[in-house]
Order: sequence, then structure tokens, then C-alpha cells
Amino acid sequence: MPALSRLYPYAPLCLLALAACSPAPKPAASATPEVSVLTVRHGAVPLSVELPGRTAPFLIAEVRARVDGVVLKRSFTEGADVRAGQALYRIDAAPYRATLASAEAQLQRTQANLVSNNAQLERYQVLIKGNAVSKQAYDNALAAQLQAAADVAAAKAAVTSAGINLAYTNVTAPIAGRSSVSQVTQGAYVQGGAATLLTTVQQIDPMYVDLQQSSAEGLALRRQLAEGSLKSGGREQASVTLKLEDGRSYAEQGTLEFAGVTVNQATGSVTLRARFPNPRHLLLPGMFVRAEVKQGVREHAMLVPAPAITRNPQGEATVMLVDAAGKAQQRTVVATTLLRGQWLVESGLKDGERVIVSGIQKLKPGSAVKVLSQAAAPAVAQN
Repeated sequence: MPALSRLYPYAPLCLLALAACSPAPKPAASATPEVSVLTVRHGAVPLSVELPGRTAPFLIAEVRARVDGVVLKRSFTEGADVRAGQALYRIDAAPYRATLASAEAQLQRTQANLVSNNAQLERYQVLIKGNAVSKQAYDNALAAQLQAAADVAAAKAAVTSAGINLAYTNVTAPIAGRSSVSQVTQGAYVQGGAATLLTTVQQIDPMYVDLQQSSAEGLALRRQLAEGSLKSGGREQASVTLKLEDGRSYAEQGTLEFAGVTVNQATGSVTLRARFPNPRHLLLPGMFVRAEVKQGVREHAMLVPAPAITRNPQGEATVMLVDAAGKAQQRTVVATTLLRGQWLVESGLKDGERVIVSGIQKLKPGSAVKVLSQAAAPAVAQN
């Protein structure tokens, strides 16, 4: 024990000596960056554009009063579907029934007068041959007969008009569709001259979607089609898909009906109209939607995921490639169109080249890389 106590003060010095004799740790070797790559191929890429729009009814009819009177009854439920010709309102018809009866009585009087004038004219036609009556008397009988016939025609027109007005007291739905809020109640006085609005009926299956496209985009599309850089997609080109206000996709596919021929001077846009089936009445008039319209097919192009494209200080699009030696190389490309998270590369890449799609943040041109995985290639039709 006394010997150990004498060595204790020298223990730290011994530890330092042992530490000095042990070999120094080697510096950690720099790890090779790991990247994911995509082997690109040229192909035919379908192009589409996403446009804002609003839904509109396929048919819309404002139900208005066509005669004056008091509304006696409303025969439909607000917001319910109605059939074409279904009774909606009943206006007091008593004055119009009286008018019709008066017109019918006047018609009978004129018809009786016509019978009398026809008989007199027939007698005068016999007498004039034997000079039993004067030519003037015969002419007067002929004029009276023609006047009586005109009176009958006028009376018939009055009966028809009275019948039409009487029928207008029973207000029916002009089209089949969804009824709106009633603008009048039982007991309200409506006027035919002022065309009092009673309600509105809208047909919402199918449904129109009115889209707004920039006139400059439309001009560029027509120019590309004319130059041949963009080919028409045929019948499939007219198909349209829809996204609703909540971001969900609409299950039914629509078709493009027409494109407007007039540019809105205030917005610089042209209206495109598409038609969509609406069997479940999910679409309602006035909804804001976004539609994807197929425009055509770009030949000899390729798609590259958006993270793979960066911009240099000059604003040019660039990608990082892995060359045959396993080193990263930078390449300038032409990419001006973004399609569903992927850039459409029109030039600058060759078939079979490997584009780095992840892990490019700290890469420098010429640095060695380790390919960790192969990304799935975007779906394109191979040329």
C-alpha cells in the first residue's frame, strides 16, 4: 500500500504518455452523393390546358305571366323537378271565360249575317241575268256578302285570341327541369303587359361549363397546329375533364362544344363551352370549376419531373445528368411548359441519357455520384 500511494501522483502523467503513444484517428472519408435518375426517351406527349370556368344550365326558361289577373293557386314545390307542360300556377280565369263567350256570340251573329247575305247574292245573280235588278243593286249585294264574310273571319280570330288568353291563365312549365323559388304567392296580382316573373325552370342534365382562355394562348395553339409542331388529337382532342370547387375530380367526362369567335376586350379572353352529363345533379348552375382541355399531341418530346429542372443565373432551364463515367454533368435544355408536375422538354436531351431527379441540391458538375435508384419514366407514346 505505501508503494501504491507513492505512485498515485504520477498516474495522470502515465495516462497522458499512453495517449500520446496511441495512433491518431483517421479522418472520415467523404461520402459519394447518392442520387436517383430517370432514363429519358422521346415520345408523343399529349398536351392539355387547365382553364377556369363556371357552370351554366343546358336550358333555362323564365316563367312569366302572359295575362293580367290574380294568382289563385301554385301547383308545384319550389326546388322540385317539373315536367314540360306541368301546371305551375292558376290565374283567375273568370274574366277570360266571359270574353271568350262574348267572342263566340259575336261569331254566331256574323255567321248568321253571312248566311243572309249569301242568299241575297244568289237571288241577285239570277235576277241580274234577266235585267230584273240594276247593276248597282247587284254590286251592293256582292259587297255586303264580302263584308259579312270578313266579319266572320274577324270574329273567328277574336274567338281564337280569347281562347289563347284563357289558356294563359293556366301557367305551365315550358321545359322539363329544376324549378326555382316562386316569385309570387297566392293572391298576388300579375300583369301580362309587364310580364311579371313567376319562377324559373332550369334543365341541369346535361350541364354547360363556360371556360375562359387567353386569346394569346389560343393564338399560339393555332400557330403550332399550322406549323405542324403540334398535331391534332382527333376526336379525343375534344374531351374535357373537370375539377370541382373542393378540388375533387368530377366522374363524368365532357366534350368541347365550341370556341367563341369574339375576344372580350376587358379580359382579353375567349369563351369555350363544354357539355357534361349531370345524372346525379352534382353540378349546379353558377359553380366555379377548373377544366382540363386536351389540345393536341406534341411529337418528339419528353417529360421530366419538375424537381429535376433548375434555372441558371441567366434564367435558362438546366438539368444534371449522370455520364458514362458516373459523374454529374450540367446541361441546358428548352422547357417552357409544365404539365401536371412535369416539364415538357422540347430539346437538349437525347434518348437513353440519365437525368438526376433527386439529390441534386449539393451536386457540382464533374463530381462523382452513386446512382441509388431508377425513377419511373413518365407515360409517353414512343416515337
